[in-house]
Amino acid sequence: MRVLVACEFSGVVRDAFRRRGIDAWSCDLLPTESFPQFHLQGDVRNVMVMKRFDKMIAFPPCTRLCSSGARWFKGKEEEQNQAVQFVKDLMSAPIEQIAIENPIGILSTRIRKPDQIIHPWQFGHGETKATCLWLKNLPKLQPTNIVEGRETRIHHMPPSKTRGMDRSRTYPGIAEAMAEQWGSPIPLIRSRYGE
Repeated sequence: MRVLVACEFSGVVRDAFRRRGIDAWSCDLLPTESFPQFHLQGDVRNVMVMKRFDKMIAFPPCTRLCSSGARWFKGKEEEQNQAVQFVKDLMSAPIEQIAIENPIGILSTRIRKPDQIIHPWQFGHGETKATCLWLKNLPKLQPTNIVEGRETRIHHMPPSKTRGMDRSRTYPGIAEAMAEQWGSPIPLIRSRYGE
């Protein structure tokens, strides 16, 4: 089995799959923070059609898509249209099983409602961060470690040069759940998109 983790520079999700012996690769425009030998730097749209992958977990940039940035959308309609098209390109990849992750935002109205909304507190981190998942032939993620605490740490991060990158990192508990629950062969289930 080969897994593509699209739009991931941190390697958090890729490495969770690799620890389970799965041939997982990250791809991003940015260089990776760890294990560059398992990272493909460049446009993921080129990679996903040139190499064969069985699954893709994608984290498209949310700057032009999430509700928290809505006040900045005016005058950036073209960039927003391009961001939505990028997600559509990911969804139509020639890969049997796909998960697309993004915060609450315009994808729900421009494409369709998500299959699932998860929070870090369901996976061992006492924080809130509503995260939507659009799934193709993958089951919903089941919570693995519901914990107390509902801090909004990500929302209250102070400005910094790395704020955007820090906010985009996947929580390790969610990455582990993805690898554990989606890392073994999963019988194809009826797709919600791409049919």
